[in-house]
Amino acid sequence: MAVPKRRTSKRKKRARNTHKVAPKIAIQACTKCGATKRPHHVCGECGFYAGQQRVAAKEA
Repeated sequence: MAVPKRRTSKRKKRARNTHKVAPKIAIQACTKCGATKRPHHVCGECGFYAGQQRVAAKEA
């Protein structure tokens, strides 16, 4: 079994792990009310998706 000859330094370990980042969440404006929402999701404010009412609107 292979065993490392030397301990991996913090610098080497962190340089290797710099690419392990979660992708950024895409946000866009709702075409109906202008609130921010995720693409291909029902708007949480007005309940519209693809130009149709899918969910009851949120009460104020």
